[in-house]
Amino acid sequence: MNRTILTKKEPEKKLLIVLQRRAGRSRSTGRITVRHKGGGEKKLYRLVDFSQGKINIQAKVIALEYDPYRTGYIALLEYADGERRYILSPQELKVEDQIIIADKADIRPGNRMKLKNIPVGTQVYNIEIKPGKGGKLVRGAGTAAQVMAYEGGLTQLEMPSSEIRRVSGECFASIGAVSRPEYKFINFRKAGRVRHMGWRPSVRGTAMNPPDHPHGGGEGRSPIGLKHPKTPWGKPALGVKTRKKKWTDKFIIQRRKKKK
Repeated sequence: MNRTILTKKEPEKKLLIVLQRRAGRSRSTGRITVRHKGGGEKKLYRLVDFSQGKINIQAKVIALEYDPYRTGYIALLEYADGERRYILSPQELKVEDQIIIADKADIRPGNRMKLKNIPVGTQVYNIEIKPGKGGKLVRGAGTAAQVMAYEGGLTQLEMPSSEIRRVSGECFASIGAVSRPEYKFINFRKAGRVRHMGWRPSVRGTAMNPPDHPHGGGEGRSPIGLKHPKTPWGKPALGVKTRKKKWTDKFIIQRRKKKK
């Protein structure tokens, strides 16, 4: 899905809001809590409907649009009652297509239904973790999870990371894969484009002085002088587990495969 098929129209005004930019700073203290963020082009946030709660109401795709806050494209739906909403656009979705959200629906890109009613082997995206809480999983450009099996009211999914996890069969998921699979091949080509996206430069620890980073100091291209790399605050880095124990850990059957 390339940008040539996007609809040439202005974004839906009622679905646009302005997000306050904080450039990686804490809301309470104003100090930088997330490094390497700041600047960037001005942009309006599109209100995307991840829960898609309008059950059993037919909707027509009236536009496919670019979203500056997302890697994938979005689709503007007009429901039978006249309401318009944005959703994440799947691959192969076209203007004038009809989609529906129901407990059980046809297996077509964009349709949304409960996991327990989706056939094994089907690709899904925008998946709920808790029923009724809206899609949380698999929302990046070109990604999709695959339905593997059913067991005791739970559906086994193979995630894009190769992790296999169980999700309640009562959770909703959309059929297909997220649009714009070519995103991972984009070459930003120059630093200016990255700055326009709000990414600030990152300085190597070895290029700093000893007071600024554990890797700093030395003459010329010196080694870091440590057994293992560290963060600027002295904590171990690279190969260290950072994931805290979460309530969803019990649903993971197989962890993702390590990259070689």
